[in-house]
Amino acid sequence: SPHSRPQHTAAMPKFTIDEIRQIMDKKHNIRNMCVIAHVDHGKSTLTDSLVAAAGIIATEAAGDTRLTDTRADEQERCITIKSTGISLYYQMSDEKLKDFKGDKAGNDFLINLIDSPGHVDFSSEVTAALRITDGALTVVDCVEGVCVQTETVLRQALGERIRPVMTVNKLDRCFLELMLDGEEAFQNFNRVIESANVIISTYTDDKLGECMVYPEKGTVSFSAGLHAWAFTLTTFADTYSKKFGIDREKMMTKLWGDNFFDPKTKKWTKKNTGAPTCVRGFVQFIYNPIKQVIEECMKENREKVFQMCEKLGVMSKLKPEDKDLNGKPLMKRVMQTWLPASDALLEMFINHLPSPHTAQAYRVDTLYEGPLDDQYADCIRKCDPDGPLMLYVSKMIPAQDKGRFYAFGRVFGGKCSTGQKVRILGPNYVPGTKKDLYLKSIQRTVLCMGRKQEAVEDVPCGNTVALVGLDQFIQKNATITDQANEDAHPIKAMKFSVSPVVRVAVECKVASDLPKLVEGLKRLSKSDPMVQCHIEETGEHIIAGAGELHLEICLKDLQEDFMGGAEIRVSEPVVAFRETVQNRSDHTVMSKSPNKHNRLYMQARPLEDGLPEAIDEGKVTPRDDPKERGRLLAAEFGWDKDMSKKIWCFGPDTTGPNLFMDVCKGVQYLNEIKDSCVAATQWATKEGVLAEENMRGICFEIEDVVLHTDAIHRGGGQIIPTCRRCLYACELTAEPRLMEPVYLVEIQAPEPALGGIYSTLNQKRGMVFEEQQRPGTPIYNIKAYLPVIESFGFTGTLRAATSGQAFPQCVFDHWDLMQADPLSPGSQTADIIAGIRKRKGIKLEIQPLGEYEDKL
Repeated sequence: SPHSRPQHTAAMPKFTIDEIRQIMDKKHNIRNMCVIAHVDHGKSTLTDSLVAAAGIIATEAAGDTRLTDTRADEQERCITIKSTGISLYYQMSDEKLKDFKGDKAGNDFLINLIDSPGHVDFSSEVTAALRITDGALTVVDCVEGVCVQTETVLRQALGERIRPVMTVNKLDRCFLELMLDGEEAFQNFNRVIESANVIISTYTDDKLGECMVYPEKGTVSFSAGLHAWAFTLTTFADTYSKKFGIDREKMMTKLWGDNFFDPKTKKWTKKNTGAPTCVRGFVQFIYNPIKQVIEECMKENREKVFQMCEKLGVMSKLKPEDKDLNGKPLMKRVMQTWLPASDALLEMFINHLPSPHTAQAYRVDTLYEGPLDDQYADCIRKCDPDGPLMLYVSKMIPAQDKGRFYAFGRVFGGKCSTGQKVRILGPNYVPGTKKDLYLKSIQRTVLCMGRKQEAVEDVPCGNTVALVGLDQFIQKNATITDQANEDAHPIKAMKFSVSPVVRVAVECKVASDLPKLVEGLKRLSKSDPMVQCHIEETGEHIIAGAGELHLEICLKDLQEDFMGGAEIRVSEPVVAFRETVQNRSDHTVMSKSPNKHNRLYMQARPLEDGLPEAIDEGKVTPRDDPKERGRLLAAEFGWDKDMSKKIWCFGPDTTGPNLFMDVCKGVQYLNEIKDSCVAATQWATKEGVLAEENMRGICFEIEDVVLHTDAIHRGGGQIIPTCRRCLYACELTAEPRLMEPVYLVEIQAPEPALGGIYSTLNQKRGMVFEEQQRPGTPIYNIKAYLPVIESFGFTGTLRAATSGQAFPQCVFDHWDLMQADPLSPGSQTADIIAGIRKRKGIKLEIQPLGEYEDKL
């Protein structure tokens, strides 16, 4: 029935699905973009004004509906948790497109917009959204400026070669809260834009070209999302260029930067002449008129307001009932009519963000894993709808019926249609093998429209799409191609900027619910790009997430959506540690095989500073060309050039930050045991000797082996356990230590709250390393390192200590060495290890060295 949902949000869309389908073929008229920003800078609110302009919700409701926050808990908490896609169709007039330089087919544009979360805990959602878009709208709060999360998402965007444009949001705060005068406001905006440009220029890619944003070029807009008004300098340059008789381009440059105008002498100058009437262009022609309108409205001085409206040509557009409003509602309505947000933003997207046709040409080398000259790469580069299908699924969206998922992604080449037979290449697929490969047909292709899905027949390249019927075969993300394309390589997997370091164990309250739990965990791991679910040997079900908030949302989903409300018990959060060594082993360790015929001699040493991080970031990988890797290791870490050819493997999971190297001189049969040693290394580095945690930053060197001449006596069964015992002995003799994960916390707070922040951080072993005041505001920015293990309940404690004035943001930053010796009883690390071993159900004492090392 039509009465089930609130009336004000329902408005007639100004487009039909057929119109959208027609425009999907015009690849120059498509913009795929994503809204990124720090938490609470107004992404979803701003998105609303765009949605309203396409006629999906009523303009009156824009700003409060937050259509892209689809889940009930998102509306309740007023935060975005999942990134949501929506396709909007706009007809632009020639008047608005006069600045447009590129190719276009007609004046209709399709904008596939994805609203993404700002919380650091959900930054994996942002990564998934960025992968399938070409442009990003960076929203920055004009008061708070560029924050830690703004920097993180901008870095991710530029890493994926995505073009940014920027909007300075929450302008209404300048007029209503801070009462800034024009010059202060200008300096404030200028500082925000400059600090964003510093970040952009630091991380920019040569292929992308110039990415910095400038108001006078039209790549920065100023907006107030809540009141749904916004402007770029072009909006005002249009009006004033007629008045001054200068051309618009020139007028734009005059309206920003050091250009002053004196109405008395009617002259522009580069410097302030000191005359009382000489005022900066931006302030005089843009800021003050807006300020005047707002102030007169707030004073309820209606005659004056309507006079101004006449001058601005707004009066004719106001509805009769609007004229009865007063105060703030009147201001909102006048500003919306005078400077509609959608016009300014759309002009910026269409003129300054690339179409798929332009973007895929320079993004193909970061996307495609195979050779960059085969037909698939070529098809992506040209964005060719008649080529072979290349589609990347970046995330799974839960459907209305419980337990089914839409595979949401973007078509990079070819066409994807209902009923098409496809090959699904998982993240571990190796071309030419059957591993992680499925052949299936697509049941339906649909478009995402915020809360609803609309079915379409087929979707050509350059568009986002959701697929039905493939959810059984895709874990988190996958590449999809035609059934015949046997030689297609997958599209590269995404790199996340955070790692899942906080883990909890879950169990059912009622034992008979166990099958529900297992099924629920499978669905949970699909629904979130980041979360990891697995079963330990002890039989515990472990869920790992990026932080407290992330886990809380995951557990809520698990219980309510994926298990049908069955009750679960959740353990205390557990933090993953890493094991490492500090020195070279104090002697060469020897272990014998069970049949006493083979002996291995090894040593362990710590890796150079910065090398484990380089491996994590993918600068050094097992797939590199050995020569190039040798050059890099020699230049940055002082290795011998030939040493890098001797690396047998990385571990754990064949890509981790530990190395196994062969430093033997002329040993018989050595290559025959290579596979066994590699297997043992994977096993040992995954479960270290101290507490069965992963190892990190250890290099194992095999120095000598004595093997039986008969091949049957040196098989895997003899070598693997021996090699593992030997690796453990190496670790124990090389001063083993634990490493703990550390968060980077950024706290924003006013000056009186600083005392409370410092005392809270001191209790929690935190370390402040930067404190700076924001120019022009009483707010301080504090950056500190906080061990993850101390971070549970940190937000609560901090708010209690500062009476709710401090806002912390935690991001996983690095692994930190714990100095205490785990082998001396009673030390801090020894207690931690005892706790871990007890939880995992293994012997409480660390086994003595004699268990692993043999005497000759």
